[in-house]
Amino acid sequence: MKKPRLPAMLLIAITLTAPFTLQGCNTAAGIGRDVSAGADAVTESAEQNKSY
Repeated sequence: MKKPRLPAMLLIAITLTAPFTLQGCNTAAGIGRDVSAGADAVTESAEQNKSY
């Protein structure tokens, strides 16, 4: 009778999916920085052009 090799299969699955997961996090962080930079530019422009 064979024992299930769940720990080995789980390790293989994690090893194969980890790079894609980490790449996704890196992309999301980049989008967050881009949105933040855009918001900073709008805020700076508004501060320079306010008339009061």
